[in-house]
Amino acid sequence: MDAKRESFDVLTRLTELRTAKGLSVYKLSKLSEIPQSTIATWYQKQLYPPIDKLECICAVLGISLADFFNTEEERYLADKQDIALLERWHLLTSKEREVVLSMIDLLLSNHKKSVTALLPDELCP
Repeated sequence: MDAKRESFDVLTRLTELRTAKGLSVYKLSKLSEIPQSTIATWYQKQLYPPIDKLECICAVLGISLADFFNTEEERYLADKQDIALLERWHLLTSKEREVVLSMIDLLLSNHKKSVTALLPDELCP
């Protein structure tokens, strides 16, 4: 096993992602329907969350389980779509870039609303 994988800390990664999204443990527990006391116990006893709970958390965070477990190096490696997007981005004017960023913000806003609406009934029974 790769040394980087052996040192991967699930709780540290969870904290990084949660705080990056501006979520408190309380808010994460409400959105994922995982009791706050359960999440607190993971931290207090250094326990790893079960995969089904991580799936719920990932749904709240808008990422896949694979994204959750990617190392820092893996997260920054560009795939073909990323490269194509950046190549096209550099061809845009400043005004066009502003429009694209606004569209992305709108898409992400709508995505967050739809994920939140789905969570209780469909993603985390």
